Amino acid sequence: QVQLVESGGGLVQAGGSLSLDCLFAGDTISISAMGWYRQAPGKERELVATITSGGTTEVADSVKDRFTLTRNNAKNTLTLQMNGLTPEDTAVYYCHADYFRYPRELEVWGQGTLVTVSS
Repeated sequence: QVQLVESGGGLVQAGGSLSLDCLFAGDTISISAMGWYRQAPGKERELVATITSGGTTEVADSVKDRFTLTRNNAKNTLTLQMNGLTPEDTAVYYCHADYFRYPRELEVWGQGTLVTVSS
């Protein structure tokens, strides 16, 4: 199994920066992809950024020029660096991982961390 523990988040003013960390543990070698998703009040959960085990990243157009996703395999962390935050970025942010456990692909979610951006 794979476990995810998120940290970071909080309250920040518009234009500010925050860093979210996701510590992953367990059968980490089986992880095929990881990423961050977010869910704003009254909206569906959406992809923010993902990275595959091969290093291929995908970043949502809405954050592409402001957010950076980094995976550190030595520290087992997935970091989302968020710059130029706007009130529209206010949401609960979730770490996510896809991993293989024979005979099928599974997924796991973190507990979520709240990011609030004030105007």
